[in-house]
Amino acid sequence: MAEVDADRYLRIVGRRKDIIIRGGENISPAEVEGLLFDHPMIAQLSIVGIADERLGQRAVAFVVPAADMQPTLKALTQWLDDKGVAKFKWPERLEIIDSLPMTPSGKVRKEELRALLTAQAPA
Repeated sequence: MAEVDADRYLRIVGRRKDIIIRGGENISPAEVEGLLFDHPMIAQLSIVGIADERLGQRAVAFVVPAADMQPTLKALTQWLDDKGVAKFKWPERLEIIDSLPMTPSGKVRKEELRALLTAQAPA
């Protein structure tokens, strides 16, 4: 995020937060990702929000599995439950992928993950 001052100089003041709003509750994908990073079946992951008519958004976990592992949504939600994470923060869908799309600086391109979901949506 940026603002322009009276002298027309542009100043960076922060960045838009990556928040999923599900049923009026704010979910920080970074918080949930941080808890799931230690899961033994996960090599990499990213959580994104997708539009939902009833709840506003739903959380989708994109997971690159650890070698020869087959993570399931049930395994991930059980992990979060064991850590005492509120159920409304749990991802509701799991997408297994070979690799996460990354920027040159090493950040996940979440907009590309959302585009994958849009491309999969039935017409």
